[in-house]
Amino acid sequence: MIRRGFLKALAVAAALAVTGGAQAQDIDPDNVLVLEIAGEANGTVEILLRPDVAPLHVQRIKDLTREGLYDGIAFHRVIDGFMAQTGDVQYGKIDGFSGARAGTGHSDLPNVPAEFSNLSFDTGIVGMARANPVDSANSQFFIMLAPGSFLDGNYTVFGRVISGMEVVNAIKKGEEAANGMIAESPDYIVRATILGDQN
Repeated sequence: MIRRGFLKALAVAAALAVTGGAQAQDIDPDNVLVLEIAGEANGTVEILLRPDVAPLHVQRIKDLTREGLYDGIAFHRVIDGFMAQTGDVQYGKIDGFSGARAGTGHSDLPNVPAEFSNLSFDTGIVGMARANPVDSANSQFFIMLAPGSFLDGNYTVFGRVISGMEVVNAIKKGEEAANGMIAESPDYIVRATILGDQN
């Protein structure tokens, strides 16, 4: 109980630093995604979700999180100086991980249509991965390790890291020659939760 209260207070304090002022005090714990990460990186990452700019994507992330589908899912593609990708709930499981298949799967739910905004892909921004069709986002997402404005207007932003960026930066990187794909022993999400559900 103490840990949960501490996490909530930490999320609000971090959000105050990110967003500033009275607006941050109104942050809804139901819009904070908590990722417990293990591997070369070990720790907790908190992501402020943005239903105001991407309501469909945020709802998808919440639904998959609440079903426990992100638990035990690998960071299968991590490019140093760019981003860390995860969320393949079909082929990205840490148990029996296959670097050859991870990143090709999705959930059983239909794809989510694009919700592009004017938010820029800065460090710590969380965006939805997709295939070539703009409306093909499903379950995979990525966290920016550095600014990537060339993604602006092409991928949906649905959140931003407000705590634990040092953990994100420590996630095991893939080989440059393999476009960041992890062949074996990837870092992974031990557990994903919505902060407001931790009561």
